Amino acid sequence: MQFEANHKCKVGETMVRNPDETKFQLQHDRLLKAAAHCFNQKGYSGTSLKDVARQLGLTDAALYYYVRNKEELVYQCYLRAADIGRDAMDRAIKDGDSGLDQVRLYIRYHLEYMLGDRGPIAIMSEIPSLPPRHRDQVLEFSRLHSLRFEALLKTGIEDGSISPCDIRMTGNAIMGAINWIPKWFHGDQRTAARVLQEFPEILSCGLRPVA
Repeated sequence: MQFEANHKCKVGETMVRNPDETKFQLQHDRLLKAAAHCFNQKGYSGTSLKDVARQLGLTDAALYYYVRNKEELVYQCYLRAADIGRDAMDRAIKDGDSGLDQVRLYIRYHLEYMLGDRGPIAIMSEIPSLPPRHRDQVLEFSRLHSLRFEALLKTGIEDGSISPCDIRMTGNAIMGAINWIPKWFHGDQRTAARVLQEFPEILSCGLRPVA
């Protein structure tokens, strides 16, 4: 079952949250971060709900207040990963002046989320473990995200900021490099700073037209 967004109450033009809902959302987000860390390090089969509860200092009973089972937990982690990727894409499209600008900004923003306060993010490597309904939904989110990124590459080719290339292969290469970062990044801030400084250039330098 997809996690339902907290209800909001509108007063005038201001959106406010019920304090209990805010507390639930914050704890739920902590849960998904801890679960993402466990799944990334141990995989789906190697991670138990007890592992996640132990990392958060929760009892098993407290954990079941947020999720019914491990499958639902990994599913919610993947929904969160999809949301974060979509946020990075939306910002890049809004802020970038050219296709290349948007690609570089997308890489930058996604890395900021992954390595910053919104991380860790679950690697979508355990999709086959999901039941068909959830698996199909997550795969569709991933497909649409890849298509949006390919559209940025196409825009760059059309506006001259990106050299003509196979957008499917190029998109897979760049997205694959980004999505695998949570597997080897373990929270060191010096490494995070280097990744943020160097990866946007490394992953996009081959896109520029040859002078």
